[in-house]
Amino acid sequence: MAGIDIAELTVSAAQQAFASGDLTAESLARACLDRIAEFNPHYNAIIFLNEKALDEARDIDRRRAAGEALGPLAGIPVVVKDTMDMVGFPTTGGWSLLSSRAGGVDLFPEQDSDVVARVRAAGCVVLGKTNVPVLSATGTHADDSWVGPTLNAVDATLVPGGSSAGTATAVAAGFAIIGLAEETGGSIQNPASAQALVGVKPTFGLISNTGIMPLGGSTLDVAGPIARTVTDAALALDVMAGFSPNDPKTVAGLGSKPVDGYAAVLNAQALQGKRLGLFGPGWRRPGDSFRRWPLHPEIEESYRRAQDELRGRGATLVEDPFAGSGFADLMRTSASAEDFDIRGMEGLPHDLEKYLRHLGPNAALQSFADFAEATKAEDPFAPGGVLAYMHDLPEFVAILADPLSRPSLETFFLLRDAYLRIFNAVMQDKTLDGLVFPQMMDPAPKRGAGISIRETTVAEINIAGLPGVTVPAGYLEGGEPFNLIFVGRACSEAALLSMAYDYEQATRHRRPAALRQHDL
Repeated sequence: MAGIDIAELTVSAAQQAFASGDLTAESLARACLDRIAEFNPHYNAIIFLNEKALDEARDIDRRRAAGEALGPLAGIPVVVKDTMDMVGFPTTGGWSLLSSRAGGVDLFPEQDSDVVARVRAAGCVVLGKTNVPVLSATGTHADDSWVGPTLNAVDATLVPGGSSAGTATAVAAGFAIIGLAEETGGSIQNPASAQALVGVKPTFGLISNTGIMPLGGSTLDVAGPIARTVTDAALALDVMAGFSPNDPKTVAGLGSKPVDGYAAVLNAQALQGKRLGLFGPGWRRPGDSFRRWPLHPEIEESYRRAQDELRGRGATLVEDPFAGSGFADLMRTSASAEDFDIRGMEGLPHDLEKYLRHLGPNAALQSFADFAEATKAEDPFAPGGVLAYMHDLPEFVAILADPLSRPSLETFFLLRDAYLRIFNAVMQDKTLDGLVFPQMMDPAPKRGAGISIRETTVAEINIAGLPGVTVPAGYLEGGEPFNLIFVGRACSEAALLSMAYDYEQATRHRRPAALRQHDL
């Protein structure tokens, strides 16, 4: 393995090394595990290691040696977000009450979540599961996890982003090539941006969320990849996306996936001739709900520089295309969640009921009632609980009282319809191919400062169910990563990835993380 930088290895480079004999799946997995052993105690990204990882890697090597045709992800090390069910591992949701190691109960699933099943079938070598905050209830950190905080691999003094904090840190730190993440409201976008990574927040329904501990399983939750390059993210999306008989919502993506896959259509000239909308008050209205406005000066400066780079690639940029559209008027915050629109999470009790049933008949908790009883010492919905703000939603109160009944969620889906009608009308009227925004409105906060990440697209694209692709776009004066996010119409992942790829290849902004030993 001389001359191979494991920490920055890409899928294509790994496959070339497999073909040349410079690497085997086993030697790569072993190198990743060695790196995890050295640095994970100082970053706390991975909370459970897969003791069968080397066996899985050896099996891939045997199949390759036997001449079996294998896919592009065969032998590629991946990590899995804790909230995704994986046979043999408890799904803890970052919560001490759901971990026997911390004195709670373990939730062992009897089958893999759909996304884990798909990456396993693709021959990926799953190295372990990654850290999250309690019930994935913050998009900023994992400080309250039962296993302790996760640190940012780019700069340990910064928040790592959440709730897929461990996945992002594991990928940025070179523990794995690809990470599986999941988002309700920023949990892919935020950690990817906080750690200079590519993240794909897909169209709602493009990827199954069956077998993933929910916050908005019927309305918001999406799974997606986090990677160091656009190509690797596209290759992961090729495996993760598709119809699942376990999840009827996945009919939403039928016919949208390129015949040869997302990675096959990446184009380094994709920005040429494209019309892209820019961030402005037509999208997100200034107001008392937001502590700082407009964009932080450093973000504004970096955004202007990125705009020049985009124009240099042949793109035409349209100032504030949503001005006068009424789009920003749809956003609503509350006293309990002043920077976030929580609508879409009303159905959590019912979604959790379905999730627990899916674990199987031997699970320690099999209903929402069981869950409520087991966690009453730290009721997440009570005043002071991590989800206390849910009571700001009148529909939630009714569903909490009767989680067994299927909620209509009509109010939420009417809101989604309103968002999509305006979004699609603006895209058509302004002949836009997409939007390109700074993903964060401020520099990534310092960890422990009590400041949340503020984003330009979270809530809007989650409620609307729209896709976004984050891509590294430089660093601020203090070293904080600066990411752009490309946003488009439903199921436009192929176009967004291609534009992000063009930008990435032309600018090469991302720098490898320099890991150090830290006290957690």
